[in-house]
Amino acid sequence: MLRCCTVCLVVQDGASPRQKNVLLTSRWCPEILSQMDTAVKRMEPWKIAVIVVSVIVGLAIVIGLITYFLCHYQYRYYNAAFLITNIQYDTRYERQTTEEFRYLSQEIENMMSTVFKKSILSQRYIRSHVVSLSPDPGGVLVSVALVFKFASADSTATSWSRVNTVLRRRLKTSSTSLNVDQSTITLTELNEDKGDTLLNNFCGIRRETFSFTGVERIIGGQRAQDGEWPWQASIQLDGTHRCGASVISNTWLVTAAHCFRGAKEPRRWTASFGILLRPPKQKKYVRRIIVHEKYSEFLLDHEYDVAVVELASPIEFTSDVHSVCLPEASHVFRDNASCFVTGWGALENDGYSVNQLRQAEVKIISTRICNRREVYGGTVTPGMLCAGYLEGQVDACQGDSGGPLVHANSRGIWYLVGIVSWGDDCGKPNKPGVYTRVTYYRDWIASQTGI
Repeated sequence: MLRCCTVCLVVQDGASPRQKNVLLTSRWCPEILSQMDTAVKRMEPWKIAVIVVSVIVGLAIVIGLITYFLCHYQYRYYNAAFLITNIQYDTRYERQTTEEFRYLSQEIENMMSTVFKKSILSQRYIRSHVVSLSPDPGGVLVSVALVFKFASADSTATSWSRVNTVLRRRLKTSSTSLNVDQSTITLTELNEDKGDTLLNNFCGIRRETFSFTGVERIIGGQRAQDGEWPWQASIQLDGTHRCGASVISNTWLVTAAHCFRGAKEPRRWTASFGILLRPPKQKKYVRRIIVHEKYSEFLLDHEYDVAVVELASPIEFTSDVHSVCLPEASHVFRDNASCFVTGWGALENDGYSVNQLRQAEVKIISTRICNRREVYGGTVTPGMLCAGYLEGQVDACQGDSGGPLVHANSRGIWYLVGIVSWGDDCGKPNKPGVYTRVTYYRDWIASQTGI
């Protein structure tokens, strides 16, 4: 049995009562020290290792948490408004898909990029996006959304002050063709939810962090990341993926007419969103299916291969799920323009669909080339367009039908160019993919959806 250790108080001799120093001493019993030493020696090596590892892991967690809170960044959103005095308002600015809106917006966004990228906020600035161009007696009133990345430790007041100071100082000295009335500049902070909602409600915007290098194909190609193609939808018959589709509003999708051959009852169809078929980000029931009235299930000419789908309830727009822009009917996408096609289609001809969305970069091929005898021999009509490569390999495949072919304009806004329609097998030489030309059917889409 262990005995208690003795503890004694030793008082210095010769000290006055007010100056006595009381010292507390303790003497550990030899038996205790001996047993403690024996216990340490008897400890198994694995227990010592566990203790050492636990201490190291604990220290790593503490250091990681400290680093996170000191270095973690968060997005902060602002709305800047000002008057441009040397531009007259054009009624075509009312539609964001017009060339006039694109041209002026790009000038403004370039100006904002120059203002911040050549300032102390160059590492914080992410992007700007023109929200609206409004008429004003003095010119054009501009509203711009600004996105920055600040350390979470920075106060919102400090961040706003820094952005406001740079905006006012550098707009005053900016050497652009746009004259900004300094007295009209205002800067309003938006909370994260409001900022996200504002940008997500604009068509054709996607996250800025993605990079895509080289020419890949859906057949065995590169997988998409969350939010990379937020307008991509899957339409499913009795719970099974049948075709792709594109989100054009929170209640409407556009897809290919041939997806509904033999099955037009809305109650059998659902739509899902996100890069995975299972589990999806969101899922919606279908209220109505409108197939182009001139489309024939029995002819094999692929004409009028377009349909729109109305959802039973609205999609909740997020950075991962929102709409693509529809081009004006008069817009011309140039030959050889770089586009992307996405879908869950087969990785080989007559194969099975995949669970994670894939992407492929393709080039628009002129109808003249596509109608050559060795290609499609004159079967490509004005309502269609070809995209891919004459050498083959890069292509959409079964299960990609109805999905989007998209192109980014000079502002980085993505537009729907085509709808996956048909082709001769998948990735064969001289047999590129053929798509429904969206501009050709733009007025029909507007007449059915109001978009």
